[in-house]
Amino acid sequence: MIDSDALIRPPALTPGDRLAAVSLSWGGPGAFPERYEAGKLQLQEEFGVEVVAMPHALDPPAEVAAHPELRVDDLHRALGDPSVAGIVSTIGGDDSIRLLPLLDLDLIRSHPKVFLGFSDATVTQMAFLRAGVVSFYGPSLMTGFAENGGMHRYARDGVRGMLFSPGSPTPWPENDDGWTVEYLDWSDPANQSRTRTLVPSDGWRWLGGEAAEGPLVVGCLEVLDWLRGTEWFPDLEGAILALETSEEGPPPAIVTRFLRSLAASGHLPRLAGVLFGRPGGAQVPVEEHFAYDEALVGVIRDEAGLTSVPVVTGMDFGHTDPVWTLPQGVHVRVDPSDRRVRFLEAGVRA
Repeated sequence: MIDSDALIRPPALTPGDRLAAVSLSWGGPGAFPERYEAGKLQLQEEFGVEVVAMPHALDPPAEVAAHPELRVDDLHRALGDPSVAGIVSTIGGDDSIRLLPLLDLDLIRSHPKVFLGFSDATVTQMAFLRAGVVSFYGPSLMTGFAENGGMHRYARDGVRGMLFSPGSPTPWPENDDGWTVEYLDWSDPANQSRTRTLVPSDGWRWLGGEAAEGPLVVGCLEVLDWLRGTEWFPDLEGAILALETSEEGPPPAIVTRFLRSLAASGHLPRLAGVLFGRPGGAQVPVEEHFAYDEALVGVIRDEAGLTSVPVVTGMDFGHTDPVWTLPQGVHVRVDPSDRRVRFLEAGVRA
């Protein structure tokens, strides 16, 4: 089991801090520099920080793809730079798994800093977890921070509450403002000021089970699937596993197969709870979201017979916007009786 008490909490961020932008997967900033600049500006204005790009963060996508060693060097440089307080992923992708053999876990452990991102950043966050350092699943520079027309209140509150506030633990609130996966072409600068259309929030769906506590492990389902069988796959003993799917919109059958593989490998019966984000991808109609619920229940309840494991779906993290920021490895409590998820400890320290 992940020993949450032993995990190193990075120092909380404060206004005036310098944050390093890193491109650890796709070279998005080189493809859409205006979108990167929008995210940089909005992050700086909202939180009073300074964003500095690491040497290769803005390289053309082909260069970023060809040189995983330079991506790792950017991360190591940001960790070792005493003027850098935190690190923010610019965007996801699909090949940061290539960085794993090159990462210095001792450097991560000896220089704990906030690391924030999602999607393919799951890979780097599993490395932080293996190094014993809390990292954070939340907005990236070119998505949540670069939100068209300004950051959503919910995403802004999540970043401030989880990264800038080392105080008392808090509940994970539901998003009442609506959500979106609408895509507005990043190559058209006029779209940056156009607010995306929100779908009304219909609340989280509680699919039974009993109250449970455990360390939170968060990730994109497809990326975690790539890590199965490696030393980088997380310890799921007693964990609350929070899964979400990418903009590629994998169908419910993929969720079923992933959970069956967890069952076959002995991981599924060891879970304390399962949380599931709204399916990412504009091609997944809202009325089809319930099919993912059926996939989860079909394996967890019907096939594995895990009746006490709480399952909650339609949650606010991953590839829909806005998202809450989630700390890896920190203890949470999932309580179906009052339909609340609570963080039992902070992810950052004073």
